[in-house]
Amino acid sequence: MYDHILFPTDGSDCADEALEHAIEHALQYDATLHALYVADVREVGHTAPALSPDRIKDALYDTANNVLEDVASKARAEGTDIETTIAEGTPASVILDHTERDEVDLVVMGTHGRSGLDRYLLGSVAERVVRGSSVPVLTVRQADQ
Repeated sequence: MYDHILFPTDGSDCADEALEHAIEHALQYDATLHALYVADVREVGHTAPALSPDRIKDALYDTANNVLEDVASKARAEGTDIETTIAEGTPASVILDHTERDEVDLVVMGTHGRSGLDRYLLGSVAERVVRGSSVPVLTVRQADQ
């Protein structure tokens, strides 16, 4: 039923809980898990104006690499085939693009990563993916929320 499962992650606790579901589905359907970290570089110049944009971008990529290494390690420990990707852009748009480009059959993601004012101003990434996806999206809510 599912050959390619996309797992977008931002390294949040909610994403960690969603990873368990993504791994379960990948094992159940003998699917390849595609872990995706979107480096949102839109705010690089505004985040810390005293730092160079390249330095901030490097820090974003370091974080992305660490998150994806952790995800890949957990997936491989369970016997799941996994591919990892770092991409730049607006998270929801990049996730939807990867869904189409990688012929994804299912997206598994946390209901929220960032919180606070960003969520109210920008909207939920998960909500945008659910609304825009042509494939099923399994959203996982953090247990203590």
